[in-house]
Amino acid sequence: MDKMMEYKGYHATVDFDANEESFIGEVFGINDTLIFHGKSVAELKKMFVQCIDNYLASCKKYGKEPEREFKGSFNVRVSPELHRNLALNAANEKKTLNQYVAESLEFALHNYKIAESRNKYQ
Repeated sequence: MDKMMEYKGYHATVDFDANEESFIGEVFGINDTLIFHGKSVAELKKMFVQCIDNYLASCKKYGKEPEREFKGSFNVRVSPELHRNLALNAANEKKTLNQYVAESLEFALHNYKIAESRNKYQ
């Protein structure tokens, strides 16, 4: 089950407000705050599209470059011991630490997807 909405490369998380009996969506992965809501799933989807389209139009109007999610870099804080071990492993494989970590993350994600697909059919 996919828990995020996607439109034009932007993603949004969705919550349900029981008091208001409505869905609330928030665009994920950018610094600008983009929130939308709807009383039904259809209305929520429509408002998400409208939210993104309005955001892009507003950026264009004011000459601002729209933010894009996932720029390809992020900081990860680890213990000094883990940092050391990763750097040593990378050096042993004649790779940069960045290459080594990126490959490790790709491997972990691949294994996660395999496990997730197995769980769907059990």
